[in-house]
Amino acid sequence: MDKRFFYLLNKARHRVYKHADQRSEEALGISVTQVGALLLVAGDEGCLLKDLAHSLHLNSSALTGLAGRMENKGLLERRTCDRDGRASRLYLTDVGREKIESAKPLITELNNRMTDGFSDEEVTVILKFLNHLANDF
Repeated sequence: MDKRFFYLLNKARHRVYKHADQRSEEALGISVTQVGALLLVAGDEGCLLKDLAHSLHLNSSALTGLAGRMENKGLLERRTCDRDGRASRLYLTDVGREKIESAKPLITELNNRMTDGFSDEEVTVILKFLNHLANDF
């Protein structure tokens, strides 16, 4: 059994992301990053573009491109911020809301696949470990 945490974590992240992205493209016609962006906007409708960039760990230019592609697909709408004309706020469209609903079974499927073969206690330990990494580094 390989015991190289950093290597395994990086390899696992890459493979899970690649698999999820492929499944998302097949099932929904959008990338897994776009699904994540839709879910974040849904949780904070009218959020600033820069706040979404921060949440997705993307630089501003990368998020500008992502938002443009999503806007072209009719998933979201950018509106100028009332308080700062240089800033943009993001809003879901009806198509974006439909994609979120369509994504829910896929998200459940992916979570089930990742936890398949593990007991509830083991999943709790894995979640504790992942939360530790996500919050303490």
